[in-house]
Amino acid sequence: MPVDPTPCEHFDKEQIKSASKMECQECVKTGDPWVHLRVCQTCGGVHCCNSSVNKHATKHYHDTGHPVVISAEPGEHWAWCYEDDKFMPY
Repeated sequence: MPVDPTPCEHFDKEQIKSASKMECQECVKTGDPWVHLRVCQTCGGVHCCNSSVNKHATKHYHDTGHPVVISAEPGEHWAWCYEDDKFMPY
C-alpha cells in the first residue's frame, strides 16, 4: 500500500476523533471478537478492522459513506480514506 503523507480532502487532522471505548460497538452487540479497532472521523463510531471477521469499519463506510477512519490502536497514528483508497500517516 503506497504511503502518501499528504492528507486527502476528506481528512482534517486538526479535528481528530478518538475512540470513546476500546471496543467495536457492533461486535459487542453480537458477542463476536475483533482484531484491531478503527474510529470513523465523521461520527466517531468505533468499529473493527478488515482483519476481523465482521469488518465493521468497512461496512460502516459502505452503509454511511463516511470516508475516513483512523487507527484506534495505541501508538498508531494513521488514517485511511476509503473514498480515495489512501493511507495517510499523521
